[in-house]
Amino acid sequence: MSTAGSALAALAEKSGRGARNLLWIGFGGLLLLMGVLGLCSISFLYQIEIRQEKLRQDFVERDRTLERLRSSIFISGTYIRDFLLDTDQARAMQHRSQFLDVERLIRSGIADYKPLLSGDERKPLEQLEQELAGYFAAIQPALAWGAEERRSRGIAFMQEEVLPRRMTAVTLADQIQQVSEKRLEVNSQSVSELFGSFRRNLIVLLTLTVAIGIVLAAITLYRVFRLEDESNRRFQEVLIAREQLQKLSADLVSAQEDERRRLSRELHDQVGQVLSALMLTLGSVGSAIKLNRAEEALRHLQAAQNMTEDNARAVRNLSLLLRPTMLDDLGLLSALKWLAREVSRVNALQVDVASEDCPDDLPEEHRTCVYRVAQEAVRNACRHAAARHIRIHLNRNEGVLRVSVQDDGKGFDAKQEKGIGILGMKERVARLGGTLVVQSDLGRGTIVSFELPLPAEIDERGQVSPIDDHETRPLRTA
Repeated sequence: MSTAGSALAALAEKSGRGARNLLWIGFGGLLLLMGVLGLCSISFLYQIEIRQEKLRQDFVERDRTLERLRSSIFISGTYIRDFLLDTDQARAMQHRSQFLDVERLIRSGIADYKPLLSGDERKPLEQLEQELAGYFAAIQPALAWGAEERRSRGIAFMQEEVLPRRMTAVTLADQIQQVSEKRLEVNSQSVSELFGSFRRNLIVLLTLTVAIGIVLAAITLYRVFRLEDESNRRFQEVLIAREQLQKLSADLVSAQEDERRRLSRELHDQVGQVLSALMLTLGSVGSAIKLNRAEEALRHLQAAQNMTEDNARAVRNLSLLLRPTMLDDLGLLSALKWLAREVSRVNALQVDVASEDCPDDLPEEHRTCVYRVAQEAVRNACRHAAARHIRIHLNRNEGVLRVSVQDDGKGFDAKQEKGIGILGMKERVARLGGTLVVQSDLGRGTIVSFELPLPAEIDERGQVSPIDDHETRPLRTA
């Protein structure tokens, strides 16, 4: 029952651990994909936002610079007009100074605006720059005119030189504005293309995420269902094992009762009857002594002695059958050799024992387990296999004691037939952490082999037992 419970606990722990791992992998993978998708989306949006903000700032700066340039051109015409038409010399000089300031402002604006353009966009600005240079060059001589010359030539100069050139400069400024707007449109188109690229990438990533998520979910569900099926199968095996153990427990109780009944019958039929006969014989001895019949008394005493020896032998055999004292006094190998001799003596078959590097100081539970399993295997071979030869072999290798009991009997189907004896042997071996395997085929005999892990201190000592003198050839290879 403890074995079934531990197996069930181990199965539950294994299933739970496997399910947890699958859930971590599946949902962790989905969360990772969602995180990657979110980061990529944020990265794309951030790039688009930076690009759009840069375009906006570029357009605003160009527009402001161009607007200041256009305003300065208009104001320059106003200042030169006021300079030419004002009769007051002081105010005229003030207008002249204001014109020169605006001229410097226009030249500075042209210099500031030039780095904002690239390639073919600079051609209108170069034309404007040339036109403004001609504009300022045409006005330059008029700045030195006196009041009389300004009054006589000012209006004609304004109409012929200043206004046409200023209009040309403003027209060129408008062309530059159109270039700026066109560039803004191109940049807006590039932003739209970037948005389209983002949508495409987002769709690809989303499709990939959904596909991988479906694959992960399918794999996770498949593994979970497999674990569930395996858990149910193992649970059924544990239930079957529990039922077998319950049956084994009941059969063991029945076997104990049968053994007690047999011992009781042996004690009553053999030991009890012998004791009763011994009492009668001793009574006859007493009567013969009273009648001075020495020969009769001696004959009865001899009979009593014989009965006492037979009774002692019967009690000794019963004791050895229950547990041979040599298992505790002389060790496992001696007990197995005694078992082989007794079985060979009582039954018409040969039992051999061979040992390779078997420790003499095995723990009591190991000695008892090996002896009882070997005893049960030999008993089954004698009762059911009709074997002629049985071989018991012990071997220690790498901290493990390997034991096999092989016979050349008629065999059986090991997958279908599992009696109480086999279940009892497996339970004994499993209790010490070992494994037992039964190999048998019809007409080819049987091999019962099992392994027991040895305690570390015994394996380190490495005591070697001599190989049995009675070597036997291998019976068969299963």
